[in-house]
Amino acid sequence: MSSAAINPATAISSMRLWQLISPALPIGAYAYSQGLEYAVDCGWINNEQQAAEWILGQLNHNLAQLDVPVFLRLYDAWQQSDIESVNYWNRFILASREAAELYQEDCNLGQALNRVLQGLDIKLPELPQQQTEIAFVTCLAFACHTWNIDKVDAAQGLLWSWSENQVAAAIKIIPLGQTSGQKIMSAAIDVIASALNKAMQCKDEEIGMLAPAVAMASALHETQYSRLFRS
Repeated sequence: MSSAAINPATAISSMRLWQLISPALPIGAYAYSQGLEYAVDCGWINNEQQAAEWILGQLNHNLAQLDVPVFLRLYDAWQQSDIESVNYWNRFILASREAAELYQEDCNLGQALNRVLQGLDIKLPELPQQQTEIAFVTCLAFACHTWNIDKVDAAQGLLWSWSENQVAAAIKIIPLGQTSGQKIMSAAIDVIASALNKAMQCKDEEIGMLAPAVAMASALHETQYSRLFRS
């Protein structure tokens, strides 16, 4: 019985992607619910089906229309050493955050990932126009480019990691059983495929999202009396 030889470079880039999307990556992504905690607290979400609708809906309508298309453009910009485009899309995605907590989350995760990369001797080039805030996808795209991670694989990893964090939050807040969480993750697999396809076809002028419930939940979460999560 023979088997095809494994390309060491491909194997290494795949494992680098696993490193970047691992829950063990010390950036604190587990600390954010992106409005989900408020949605549960006010009664919008209280079971597995409603949690799935909230999470999968955002995958297909929000991340597919904003985070992933911007990530793909940032990846290309880093690959082409086009710092002007990097700066533009970095500012674009931060300006697209509809609530203070969502904006701060993006900045915090970007800064945390940047620190991790610096600890691994990877230094991001300085952005022009005194742009001090770095979005998470800006740092992620740079890391994926630096480690030669395939762009499409990286985008899938971004969608999977986001879903995993949201499901983990739902399990704690609602609460849900672990099996319910895995059912949502299984359903997310098909949605991730369609979301990625939508993101790859998204034109510049089509990038953006309108998610009033998410924005409202995140804004109201700022003054929620008791909470476990930072957003």
